[in-house]
Amino acid sequence: MIMKRTCFSLVASVTLAALLYGPSPALAQTAPSLGSAQSFAVLGSSTVTNTGPSIVSGDLGLSPGSSVTGFPPGVVVAGTVHVADATAVAAQTSVTSAYTDLASQACTQDLSGQDLGGKTLTAGVYCFTSSAQLTGTLTLNAQGNANAVFIFKIGSTLTTASGAAVVVINSGSLCNIFWQVGSSATLGTSTSFAGNILALASITLNTGASVTGRTLARTGAVTLDTNAVTVTCAAGPPPPVCPTITLAPATLPTGTVGVAYSQTITGSGGTAPYSFGVTAGAPPAGLTLTPAGVLAGTPTTAGTSSVTIRGTDANGCFAALSYTLNISTPVPTLPQWGAALLVAGLLGLGYVRLRRRWAGAARPS
Repeated sequence: MIMKRTCFSLVASVTLAALLYGPSPALAQTAPSLGSAQSFAVLGSSTVTNTGPSIVSGDLGLSPGSSVTGFPPGVVVAGTVHVADATAVAAQTSVTSAYTDLASQACTQDLSGQDLGGKTLTAGVYCFTSSAQLTGTLTLNAQGNANAVFIFKIGSTLTTASGAAVVVINSGSLCNIFWQVGSSATLGTSTSFAGNILALASITLNTGASVTGRTLARTGAVTLDTNAVTVTCAAGPPPPVCPTITLAPATLPTGTVGVAYSQTITGSGGTAPYSFGVTAGAPPAGLTLTPAGVLAGTPTTAGTSSVTIRGTDANGCFAALSYTLNISTPVPTLPQWGAALLVAGLLGLGYVRLRRRWAGAARPS
């Protein structure tokens, strides 16, 4: 009897120790393999569309759709565009597997109905039965563990407000943040987002939103508008970090109809050589922009034109500047004014003489 009690006490002690000192349930989550999708910053299913000078750092792909539009003015840096090819097909297969893996992982906390803004979360699997909203800043605290994994399982939509942000602190890795979205994800204007978005339907990035991670849509479209999407933890060397590029001059001098015009646009801050192109609007009639940045020609029509010019450096980094260019009507020169006055004077003199003759003929004899 004493032996049985001793054995029972020993088992109970071991069990209690395992509960107290064993692995935390919050660390039970695992990062799924992205397989063939690892190198993709943007991957869509139906279409990929872009407006404005977006920068995609990493591969851009589409499958099974075949319509990728808006590149240029968007650019793909340190990556390749794959449209309905074997690489894009394999990437979509890998996204489906990773999506299923994420959906199967057990929740460590239910945040349904709560806004993610203002929260500080540690590693875990956070679940929303329907939609998730981020207003403000979400802080992800890795607690000194570079392998900490953060998973967000969202039943329907993910939406962020303008200026929202996801921040990772205390040695956390952006590679280990996953957003499994049961419908579509929409990032608000100027949102700074972190992690890998795997959406069942579509992903929309509003003007100025940025993603450090991936935007991977399984069945719908990826829509961009002047965004930066930078893939993290991809195989091979990391994409270049773009410096601040400045275009000059800040304004363009006024031109004149019929007078030859020439102005050179230059770039600085990046790696030469630069190439230049028009991304919105158009130069005034009679003027063209060369790839070397020379805006030249002879204006043919007076008026005001708006044109956006982008300068791209040797690494694909760029800046864009919007100009307003006025073309005025020609001002008569002094010889022209003199000729006009002479003609007017002669006409006036002839008129005076004619009046005098009429007056003389009308006098009685």
